[in-house]
Amino acid sequence: MLNERAREILAFIRRFKNEKGFPPTIREIGSEFTINSTNGVRYYLNLLEKDGHIVRRGKISRGIELDGGDGASGIPILGRVAAGQPIHAEQTFDGMIEPNQLFGDPKGLFALRVRGDSMIEAGVMAGDYVIVRNQERAEPGEMVVALVGEEATVKYYRPRADRIDLEPANPGYQPIVVERGADFRILGVVKGVVRTVGR
Repeated sequence: MLNERAREILAFIRRFKNEKGFPPTIREIGSEFTINSTNGVRYYLNLLEKDGHIVRRGKISRGIELDGGDGASGIPILGRVAAGQPIHAEQTFDGMIEPNQLFGDPKGLFALRVRGDSMIEAGVMAGDYVIVRNQERAEPGEMVVALVGEEATVKYYRPRADRIDLEPANPGYQPIVVERGADFRILGVVKGVVRTVGR
């Protein structure tokens, strides 16, 4: 598990490479984070390398490569999810979203693109990406991605004594009622929403 400073340095390396097309030097990292000793920077680079986030190439000045050198990083987009009526759940790889530390450790996170308008009063619009923490349990009132039979939907989780209500955030929709014993499971808890402009 990376500490906060190591995560900040990793985000800086990614941002630097995205903006300039090449990775920063040890001295540039030290300057950014006011680390006077190159050994201090190397300590954090060692942590990142051991955790599999970077690979360093010998004595090359700009020898830091991200994620084993393949350049891939971020949260995988695994398909679409309904914010109206449930849709057939189909997992497909559809690119990446760069977390930039917005949602913490990206391990265990995935993204789904929203279709429908049942969560608009929660600020979740059609075409948005919901960022989801992969887990099977949720607290009452949390926004979840749930699987009912073979259909996935994003709703508020409202467990009752004899059933579960999956509650929309749009008065034009009724809750999806899941009776006791029905084929139901939580895929994850929504941790955030990403919206692009001019899509």
